Amino acid sequence: MTYLILADLLVLVHLLFIIFVLLGGLLLMLRGSLIFVHLPAVIWAALISFKGWICPLTPLENHLRRVAGSADYEQGFVEHYLIPIIYPNNLTPNIQVMLGIFALLINLSIYCFVYYKRMAKHGGKRG
Repeated sequence: MTYLILADLLVLVHLLFIIFVLLGGLLLMLRGSLIFVHLPAVIWAALISFKGWICPLTPLENHLRRVAGSADYEQGFVEHYLIPIIYPNNLTPNIQVMLGIFALLINLSIYCFVYYKRMAKHGGKRG
């Protein structure tokens, strides 16, 4: 039971990481120094998408489920609602690359938005 709970928590962490990668740039409006955490996360996610790598959280989650004796996902909230979002069924390399491009475009848009907001706040002066 403990391993299943850990696996479910890992799925939640995975989902939060994905949300952070996609929307975390908005946090730069509150604290600009978060770019040093967010930008590497975006680069990591893009590399995983473009190279077809598997995120290390995925095998860890599968290992925890195997140790718990659960080969298949049970139909709890996490498995029913979050697993299909994080691990889509028909994920092909082309779709994975398109998702990576989508993530980069979202972040580029957010970074431009944050940059222009900061420029407007400081009267167009840099620094």
